[in-house]
Amino acid sequence: MGYPTIYPTGATVYDPDKCWNGYTVFQANQVGATIIDMNGNVVRQIQKMHGFPNKLLPGGILMGNRGRRNGKYGYQDQKDLIQVDWEGNITWKFDQWEYTEDPGEDAGWMALQHHDYQREGNPVGYYVPGMEPQTDSGNTMILVHKYTSNPNITDKKLCDDVFLEVDWEGNITWEWICSEHFSEFNFSEESKNTLYRNPNLRAQVSGGVADWMHINSMSLVGPNKWYDAGDQRFHPDNIIWDSRIANIMAITDKKTGKVVWQIGPDYDTSPELIKMGWIIGMHHAHIIPKGLPGEGNILVFDNGGWAGYGAPNPGAPRGMHYAQRDCSRVLEIDPITLDVVWKYTPEEAGFTPLADNYKFYSGYISAAQRLPNGNTLITEGADGRLFEVTPQHELVWEYISPYFNTQYDTNMVYRSYRYPYDYIPQLDKPKETAIPKLDRTKFRVPGVTEAPPQNVIELEIGDAYESAAQLCIVSDDDE
Repeated sequence: MGYPTIYPTGATVYDPDKCWNGYTVFQANQVGATIIDMNGNVVRQIQKMHGFPNKLLPGGILMGNRGRRNGKYGYQDQKDLIQVDWEGNITWKFDQWEYTEDPGEDAGWMALQHHDYQREGNPVGYYVPGMEPQTDSGNTMILVHKYTSNPNITDKKLCDDVFLEVDWEGNITWEWICSEHFSEFNFSEESKNTLYRNPNLRAQVSGGVADWMHINSMSLVGPNKWYDAGDQRFHPDNIIWDSRIANIMAITDKKTGKVVWQIGPDYDTSPELIKMGWIIGMHHAHIIPKGLPGEGNILVFDNGGWAGYGAPNPGAPRGMHYAQRDCSRVLEIDPITLDVVWKYTPEEAGFTPLADNYKFYSGYISAAQRLPNGNTLITEGADGRLFEVTPQHELVWEYISPYFNTQYDTNMVYRSYRYPYDYIPQLDKPKETAIPKLDRTKFRVPGVTEAPPQNVIELEIGDAYESAAQLCIVSDDDE
């Protein structure tokens, strides 16, 4: 994407009267779990506690993980999932999924956790009035990896996705293994052929592993109006998830393990899907919980970028990542009618239609959270940008992460969440200071002066003048 090399970091926009004010939690690149106030001040940071993602629980409690398995032997495997109190004490831990004996590494138990987890009491991991996650008891749903094989999918070793439910003592009480449901995912024969040959192979892992689905979010459906009306697919205990590589969003029945609701992997198979448009490489698909504006609808960060298995085409000569789009969208979708009831796209962001779509774009990671006042907190993860918009798409808060990777020039943020101030009773409510939007035409590096333009001449051309931007606007009707 077009991107400046020098730009402000920290909080850059803040309208206290229009925001849903609170603390924002995210993973500071290579640093640790970080909590900021609305003015971007760090109020808490636990270094070396990483977030896949980090979540805040009532009482100033943080959840996250410590340590990653050596990348030679596993892909994005976290060693454990932990809960840490305000004093930094670990009060809960899970690592009892697989005992590993990797060459040259200390043998031991690992969780192999990745991308998501949910603590009992709250279906989605972010703040919902009346749905507080438990902190000293309860079960935890965890997304983990399992290394296995399935010749019906590919002849490569699978880096498979598994949902685990564990009790407070760490005992596994339920599991769902993705590869066992391959026949339910509606892959076309062309997609199956491409998937067999190239199942998103991660060659950096010893022997190579097939990250064939790459499920990146998993939450409970939670209480909702659809189930209240008799639709059993939306049972509160069911699990909604998405596959970043296969372009699938689905709901798994907790009792039977069957997929009972799904869209994707293709989005040209019905008038409703064609109207919605292709969802590509999505992240953080979840049901907006009961009690929040939009309750019962699906909220998802539609990354665009590259994803999917299908027939070869000029952009994907071997059929891998055959769906591509260089811009992102946040969509709120009615799961019954598949109508898009709210969206945030480059157009709502104010960019020139089609020509400047790339200016709202994160081809990987990212998230969206519905806030109690109807606003939406968006994580545009690839460029470390967290921002809040109103239902009318007005930007009322923006924060650019100042934490950059020391190896690559990236300040990426996987996911962020907003929580109320009273989740951290150890702190006084912070001062809220408005940050007006800067006039970019006048913003300069401090201490640098600029002389007014000289030798300016204005031509007489009447009323027919059009700016270059006006001349270059492209519409959907242009051929």
